[in-house]
Amino acid sequence: MNGFKRVLLAASTAALAINLFTGAPLLALWVGSQVQTSSAVSMAGLAVVIAVLVVTVAVIVFLLLHVESAYKAAIGQPQTRRRLPWMRSLRDESDEAYHGRTPLNGFERVLVAVVLLAMAAFEIWFFFFAGSSLPRGE
Repeated sequence: MNGFKRVLLAASTAALAINLFTGAPLLALWVGSQVQTSSAVSMAGLAVVIAVLVVTVAVIVFLLLHVESAYKAAIGQPQTRRRLPWMRSLRDESDEAYHGRTPLNGFERVLVAVVLLAMAAFEIWFFFFAGSSLPRGE
């Protein structure tokens, strides 16, 4: 059962990470297009797109944090309180911080894989399928 839970958590991590790049922006653009009354861009439509994008990204990040804590609980990794880098004193830094790094767990590997795949897909689209946006000299 523990292995199935880990696979389910990894799949939900991948789905959330993919929606962070694709689902949230597409939903924001769709909602903004529903608010738009004409073909010209309005400030109301732009504000709705930005607001929806901020809210959906915040929700997805919140869900990713919960999936990460569930994954750590499933593999038995101790939960440690996160301390943001800019909240730390420079005196807290020691040689152990640089040499005592732990390898990536499954959750982090899935996130890295999704980001690398998204970057590769974007580059393939940009260089081979998007075409040039420069005007032709005709």
